[in-house]
Amino acid sequence: MIKGVHALFYTTDPEGARAFIRDKLRLPYVDASGDGWLIFGLPEGDVGCHPADHAAHGVSFFCDDLDETMKELAERGVACSGVVDEEWGRHTTFEIPGGGPVQLYEPKYDRNAKHHG
Repeated sequence: MIKGVHALFYTTDPEGARAFIRDKLRLPYVDASGDGWLIFGLPEGDVGCHPADHAAHGVSFFCDDLDETMKELAERGVACSGVVDEEWGRHTTFEIPGGGPVQLYEPKYDRNAKHHG
């Protein structure tokens, strides 16, 4: 049985990206190797499939209150782009060191509504 998802950021600055996620996003972590190879825990997750012209994978973070989360991130020195309002939610982006932009969104859909076929 699948228990979760392990997401990866491929980055030209892995130490900087790990420090950013640890210090700025404040995600809990374990040092998998004992020498700084941090693996971060996530409290929740979901997976979606989006149309595209080519195969790709992406990672987004979500929150309950986008404005409050952006404020907290700004206090930690994280710059976010402007907010875009979509049918499915409101979103912004911020930069992971050496890894490019990452989306942060507040969903408008009910994440707790689960259907099984």
